[in-house]
Amino acid sequence: MVTNIKNGTFDFCETLTDDEDALARAMLERASAKWPLRVMHILAEAKGPLRFSRVLERVEGISQKVLTQTLRTLEADGLVTRTLYPQVPPRVEYELTPLGGELLVEVVGLWQWIANRLPDFEAARKAKGQTENGPKN
Repeated sequence: MVTNIKNGTFDFCETLTDDEDALARAMLERASAKWPLRVMHILAEAKGPLRFSRVLERVEGISQKVLTQTLRTLEADGLVTRTLYPQVPPRVEYELTPLGGELLVEVVGLWQWIANRLPDFEAARKAKGQTENGPKN
């Protein structure tokens, strides 16, 4: 079975400059990557600022280094705010921006579609002799 995609679906891509296209692709990667999406989800659930250590506790499986890199990237993209409180020891809090919230709202439909189709993906992988990490040896 082949899905037919309507003509013109990707026409907007033709209007982008090379720089805009590069940024759009980077943001698409950000929205579909494992850690940024999970961190944004945690911040959205918090409904307010969270300290770094609280984010680290709630994002299962992420290292401190990767969380730091992820938060810096999300901040640079305007998806998360970082607030530094000048005290001893310094306190830093992170919060989802309205832009980050909008992105999550847009992604949740795709996320839900994927979650609803997990049996289909598992069946396809099983039929091809693959596991989550690639082909079986």
